[in-house]
Amino acid sequence: MITAMDQHLRDEVAQLHAQLCSGLADTNRILIIYALAEHGMKVGTLADLLGLSQTTTSRHLKILRERGIVQAERDGQSVYYSLADQRVVEALNLLRAVMTDHLGNRMSLVLNQKN
Repeated sequence: MITAMDQHLRDEVAQLHAQLCSGLADTNRILIIYALAEHGMKVGTLADLLGLSQTTTSRHLKILRERGIVQAERDGQSVYYSLADQRVVEALNLLRAVMTDHLGNRMSLVLNQKN
């Protein structure tokens, strides 16, 4: 039997999970995460690397920061962004592996239908 407290905790964890996933639901944010996987960067450097405007990059970083995916550290006038937890890259890599397998299976089906 699930108590009200257990249900509340389960709902809260599910909500946090959904918020984290929504932070990953954008191509540019995924590219930002991979760019930050090696080391922290300033907004301008990150924007130049990805070919985005600083405004767009800042907006995406804000979303990632709100979801606890990236963190900001001030160094004098500069703010450096880095991943809050490297495991997010592992999670993205795992999702890529799942997608690769899925696409491979679909390709096999298409090729088998042609034969």
